[in-house]
Amino acid sequence: MPPTLASLVNHSALKLTVRAGEDHLDVPVRWAHVSELADPVPYMEGGELLLITALKLDAEDREAMRRYVRRLVGAGVVGLGFAVGVNYDETPEPLVDACAQEGLPLLEVPRRTPFLAISKAVSAAIAADQYRAVTAGFAAQRELTRQALGAGPEGVLGALAAQVDGWAALYDASGAVVAAAPDWAGRRAARLTAEVERLRERPAPASSVVGGPDHEDRVELHSLGTGRRPRAALAVGTAAALGTAERYAVHSAIALLTLTTERSRSLHAAEQRVGTAVLRMLLAGEPDHARAVAGDLYGALLDAPFRMIVAESASGPAGEHLDELAETVESAAARAGEAVLVVPEGERLVVLAADGGAAVAACTAYAAARETERARPEQGRADEDGLVVGLSAPTGPTAASAAYKQAEQALSVARRRGRVFVEHEQLAAGSVLPLLADDAVKAFADGLLRALHEHDATGRGDLVASLRAWLSRHGQWDAAAADLGVHRHTLRYRMRRVEEILGRSLDDPDVRMELWLALKATATE
Repeated sequence: MPPTLASLVNHSALKLTVRAGEDHLDVPVRWAHVSELADPVPYMEGGELLLITALKLDAEDREAMRRYVRRLVGAGVVGLGFAVGVNYDETPEPLVDACAQEGLPLLEVPRRTPFLAISKAVSAAIAADQYRAVTAGFAAQRELTRQALGAGPEGVLGALAAQVDGWAALYDASGAVVAAAPDWAGRRAARLTAEVERLRERPAPASSVVGGPDHEDRVELHSLGTGRRPRAALAVGTAAALGTAERYAVHSAIALLTLTTERSRSLHAAEQRVGTAVLRMLLAGEPDHARAVAGDLYGALLDAPFRMIVAESASGPAGEHLDELAETVESAAARAGEAVLVVPEGERLVVLAADGGAAVAACTAYAAARETERARPEQGRADEDGLVVGLSAPTGPTAASAAYKQAEQALSVARRRGRVFVEHEQLAAGSVLPLLADDAVKAFADGLLRALHEHDATGRGDLVASLRAWLSRHGQWDAAAADLGVHRHTLRYRMRRVEEILGRSLDDPDVRMELWLALKATATE
């Protein structure tokens, strides 16, 4: 504890007497300062014990003393020491009354106690407090290191919570709570996810303070990791601001958790290289070799139905979305205790995840969030060529190559439709008609039907409408003619004109298919 007015009064060598402000002696003293100026306030920083002899003050003037003491209190002076036997044999009553009225502690300093002795006592107490804080900080560092080596991050959090008399929590790269100490702190930490996400947007290292006097606690947030993007975050909650010893403990915890994070990154890189080899073997049609290499790391993933995810990005900020997607998928899998294989391939990310698992759900949720962002009016179409994700149908190791192609097909459709996420099963269960919106298909349709549109534009008949009606009725003359309100012979004549103009026979099923798709494609414009 830093020195207080009470500790100075109890100092046997100083012989100080309290004349006013007895109820405020527990205030910490930052320094002892001597000043005989009539107005020393411009030179005060707050927290000082001001020592005076009233050399330039009229201490018998009550109004002057009230103004003087009021200014000292406004400047943050915590106590006033008045030396008797120099200019005044006793402490003037106007000064005593002014201090009592403002609640400022007034200490009477006897003649035999020099101001220097008081300054030395304050300085020695501050030095002793700092030494205790440093010693306690080193002890905390040793305990935190011991916990890091023995119990890992959970042990570090427990030791840190005990050191700061509060709670501590660790967040992963996605902002989810990984561990908390004590156990009840997990719910409190989960409410800070938004603040952690904002912290991750700032270059590392970064920190922020949440809460304060009007909140249930004061929480410090610190990013962890040495890269440009933080890999994790630490939250420390306390009832009040941290002291020197507590600050040492927090800094030690940050260093230890950062080392743990970086070590995890190295292990993750090694696992990723194994995952890349497993994926290549699966795509090469070598599932047995893939199982042998996967071992315990990815073996469970290959024993159950899995999905293949292919995500891709163009240049620019979408590359960051690939990193975020990888972090989101890996964090979700880690929390669920399931294996996931994530392989970056330049501007593409390939993920192999358990069907119906947390990783696939996290990928779907992330893509949905990106879709919502893209739909905002202020977002415009600047991200149109950004992140796209394709998801395969459930499959097994022997059909991994087919699943990869399914994911690529879904990704290609997502790109053409301006979507972020498309699932292959949606394509199989849906209609082919949305695919006709492709610009290349429309260009083909326009070229195929142009001669018929030009013929109709001259007013010599309605060949396009007649062709659509005839095809929609599967070549049934009477039904199609009735739809058009013309005689069937008129319709036959028009279809012969279509064949003449196009130079193609309507008896050919391929020609009928192409014409029908062309009509559907132009109808979507």
